Amino acid sequence: MLDNKRMTPIIALFGALALLASTPAFAQTADQPAAAAAEAAPAAATEAAPAATPGSPAPVTIDNHGGKLTVIGMFMDADAVVKVVMIGLALSSVFSWTLLLTKLLEFASLIKASDNFVEAFRGAKSIDEMGKISGSDDFVGNPLADMASAACMEIVLSRQAGLKVSGEHRESTVLRASSAVSAVQGSLAKRLSNGMQFLASVASSGPFIGLFGTVYGIMNSFIGIANTNTTNLAVVAPGIAEALLATGIGLFAAIPSMIFYNYFQTRISAYGTRSEGFVVELLNAMSRQLDKGA
Repeated sequence: MLDNKRMTPIIALFGALALLASTPAFAQTADQPAAAAAEAAPAAATEAAPAATPGSPAPVTIDNHGGKLTVIGMFMDADAVVKVVMIGLALSSVFSWTLLLTKLLEFASLIKASDNFVEAFRGAKSIDEMGKISGSDDFVGNPLADMASAACMEIVLSRQAGLKVSGEHRESTVLRASSAVSAVQGSLAKRLSNGMQFLASVASSGPFIGLFGTVYGIMNSFIGIANTNTTNLAVVAPGIAEALLATGIGLFAAIPSMIFYNYFQTRISAYGTRSEGFVVELLNAMSRQLDKGA
């Protein structure tokens, strides 16, 4: 067991240490590591954040409409020239569809009136009766009725001029009637072809007009890429999409116009064939009546 002489210095040492720890100077010294760590954290954050240097370009902000590209949004953001192209093609498409409905109604009415006229014409017993039927208010404007009316009018004029229309003069009378019918038949093609030139123009030039808008829009997009010094897809894609929209609208206008043009050309050709057959029937009917002296 340690004697009292040896324990006395040890106790004195522990007492001195306890007294030193309780003093304010020692507490401040002990808290310095924690304060240094707290001051180092903001400094590190400040060093981590990039310092804005004078003259550096501002961040480019792209309006992508909430992350979604819509047709209306792309149209509103497009260049003025591209907008003009889009509007022109859209109006052409509207006119094409309007022309489709108009021509469909026209042909439906034309076929129905022609069927009724041919049925009534075949019941005529004389040239005068043919003229009355073809000049009836029920068939005003019908091409077949106009042909029959022109032929009958030629015979009436020949009679009024004192010319013989039957017997040995029958062939010359039929020839003059045929010439009158040909004049009316020539105007028929022009009448039925009304609006076809517009459809042909839209069908042939629509894609190229849309392509012009696309080329112009993509050119502006590349200029924007050069100015912003970025090739980020989020920056490039909206401008290119707006440009390609012009080609899409051009195809939307051209494809229906081409279909409508081919369809109506077939209908016009079919009605032209029918009118030629009616001309043969008309001249034969008139020749028979002339042979009978009617």
